[in-house]
Amino acid sequence: MSVAPPVLWAQRPNLVFVTINVSDCVDPEIKVEADKLYFKGKGGDQKQYEANLKFLKEVNPDTVKYAVRPRCIEFAIEKKEEDAPYWTRLLEDKTKQHWLKVDFTKWKDEDDSEGEEQGGDLEDMMKNMGGLGGAGGMGGMGGMGGMDMSALGGMDGRPDLDDLDDEDSDDEDLPGLE
Repeated sequence: MSVAPPVLWAQRPNLVFVTINVSDCVDPEIKVEADKLYFKGKGGDQKQYEANLKFLKEVNPDTVKYAVRPRCIEFAIEKKEEDAPYWTRLLEDKTKQHWLKVDFTKWKDEDDSEGEEQGGDLEDMMKNMGGLGGAGGMGGMGGMGGMDMSALGGMDGRPDLDDLDDEDSDDEDLPGLE
């Protein structure tokens, strides 16, 4: 009996990313057609996994790139319609699937695409997809490098802990039990 694997998805203006989280999958059966993706494989936990994803809209099956990695199988799938609006969901079926989640590490909103070159090299994107393990630092924190973080204490109007009295109302003796 097959189990649905955990699946993550994200999209860009011309791409859909799908990640099937099955560890140590050897020789998976993968078929990508214009309107669906089929996956079947046995994971390192000896469970049989199977997923049949019927897409909301058509994709280009001839240009699909995927990589079988130790922890997952990653797909970069081109949308059939160029410059089409973002998909509202991945699957044709409107019901929520417990095994399908949005991959926010790869997601890019429609209005965030100004700085990204359109139609980038798909090969380079696939090479870079594997190294997304950690946050790698706090981007956007430039200019704060030498700042003394202790200077932030009390900036929000809250008192410092040093301002508290030594005596607390909870320190009173409790009456004995009868």
